Amino acid sequence: MKKKVLIVEDEPDIVRGLRDALEFEGFEVLASGEGREAVRLAKERAPDCVILDLMLPDVNGYTVCEELRAWNAVLPIIMLTARSVEADKIRGLEVGADDYVTKPFSIGELIARVKAMFRRLNRLSSHEETIQIGPSEVNVKKHQVTRGRKTQPMTFYEIEVLKLLHERADQAVSRDEILDKIWGIQANPTNRTVDNFIVKLRRKLEEDQKSPRHILTVYGLGYKLVP
Repeated sequence: MKKKVLIVEDEPDIVRGLRDALEFEGFEVLASGEGREAVRLAKERAPDCVILDLMLPDVNGYTVCEELRAWNAVLPIIMLTARSVEADKIRGLEVGADDYVTKPFSIGELIARVKAMFRRLNRLSSHEETIQIGPSEVNVKKHQVTRGRKTQPMTFYEIEVLKLLHERADQAVSRDEILDKIWGIQANPTNRTVDNFIVKLRRKLEEDQKSPRHILTVYGLGYKLVP
């Protein structure tokens, strides 16, 4: 069965280019130029991935992302933005986006990210069911973390980053390696994607985010998980 990708974008030329490229690669493509219609379409057609533009004519991409994430905690969402301001990218990740691409972008690179994401989704079943991090138990299959009586959902990429760190527990893993293995992209000085996801993980797994005990920073390199 073909994987479905929902494009939420109001620029016809971009939609046309993405549609042609995705269909050539064997994906089924859904498209919407408005945020509210996109949310409705997602709930009706259940896409496997969403490519979401930040600037839409009715509501912004942040609002759409929040609604999609509330509906499906693990649906992979890639946000497109014409803004290069770091705060805008961080906000996108905070409301639930799994990645972002700044316009103008290479369609080939975006398609490569989508394909890499689906390859990782296909490998989810090979991992153990749960990961114990201190008092927190992460259910990999259900994409949720439980500490005491509180259970929170975890997104696809939160789980992926945690799994990589867990596979290399007590070892430092560089930002470059995390970017390459999880997102399939090369590091650059302005890419804060990994750092932002570490912040999100600490919010859910650490009792004191300012003095973490489990997800530690290895200065000048990356991060280390101490279960």
